[in-house]
Amino acid sequence: MVDKRQKRIEQIRRAVALHYDPATRQAPSIAASGKGWLAERIITMARDNRIPVVEDKALVKILGNLPVGEEVPQELYEAVAAIYAFIMEADSRKGR
Repeated sequence: MVDKRQKRIEQIRRAVALHYDPATRQAPSIAASGKGWLAERIITMARDNRIPVVEDKALVKILGNLPVGEEVPQELYEAVAAIYAFIMEADSRKGR
């Protein structure tokens, strides 16, 4: 049986914001990362600024361990590219 503390820890929300500027970087980098209230703030700011929010618990768990400013590791390019492709497709449907 999972105790209440462990269950609460598992429910804490995590968020990672990515930034990609191909003119200055070879790969996307971590723009912001946080847990709990900071994760909620990152998500709220993204939504307030009409930045798409994609949920991927496994990926955010890995990316959340990287320091802000660090580039996404090559091993995760495919997963991050799939998210960017999804966002670009959604934007094109909305006429952005």
